[in-house]
Order: sequence, then structure tokens, then C-alpha cells
Amino acid sequence: MKVRSLSVLLSASLLLSGCGALNWLSPYKLDIPQGNEVTADQVEQLKAGMSRGQVRFLLGTPLLQDSFHSERWDYVYSDARGGSIRERFALALYFDGDALSRWEGTSLPADPNSKFSQAKQRGQAPKLDSSEQMGGAVDPADPTDKTVVVKPLININGGE
Repeated sequence: MKVRSLSVLLSASLLLSGCGALNWLSPYKLDIPQGNEVTADQVEQLKAGMSRGQVRFLLGTPLLQDSFHSERWDYVYSDARGGSIRERFALALYFDGDALSRWEGTSLPADPNSKFSQAKQRGQAPKLDSSEQMGGAVDPADPTDKTVVVKPLININGGE
């Protein structure tokens, strides 16, 4: 009797799941942020006349670089939560030759915990920690120092 009721229960549950009666049981859907996270702090630092290299250093490599419209860079960010897009920001930058001429669009809000926001509140430029600085003092006589010094092969200035 127990085996029969168990088999009836199992077959009924399989039939009902095929009919969609148990749709409340769905797979987990990941939160997927995609694109360039460009904040309002970064957009504030843009200045007309900046070179492409300076813009790339500030904002990162653009998500879209159209080969037919090389004077335009697009920074796009979207955040999908639970399978549907919740936020979408798009910032378009326009260049005239190698110089930034204008920009338009939306960006992520400024992060109040970023160094740029905190420095702006104090009215000064952000200071980098020694771990965040590129380069620094290197002692070639120190055998425990693991810093690699890269020197150019050709001296452009003509001197030592």
C-alpha cells in the first residue's frame, strides 16, 4: 500500500510539474553588471581638448568604438537583476581629431566613498597611497627589493 501511494504521488508530481503548476519554483538568475562603470566624478574631470589617451586613462577603454565613426566613443553600462535590466547608462564622447570636443549622456552617480568625492568635499586634489602610486623610489643596492626598473633602450634627450 505504501509503495503504491508513493508511486501515485511521484507520478502526480511529475505530471503537475510538466503542466506548469509549480512555476513558483524557478532557477536563480544572476545579477549581471556589464559595460563601463563611468561615475559622475569621472565625467566632471573631462575637459574639452583632452587627448584620446588622457580620456582612455580617465574612463578606461570604451565599450563601443565604431570603425565607421572613429570620432565617437560610447561608454555603456547596464545592470540586469533577476533576468531584467534595471539600470542603463550611456555616455557618448565626440572627438575632433585627437582632441575631445564634447560629450553627452548619463553616468552612474558619484560614489561618496571614492577618493575623488572625499577630496572634492575637502576642496583638494586626491592623494594616492604609496601602494597606489605608479613607480616610486627604487634602491638598486637592496637585494630584497622586488621592484623591476625598466629603462628605455634609446635615450631621446641625448644625455645620460
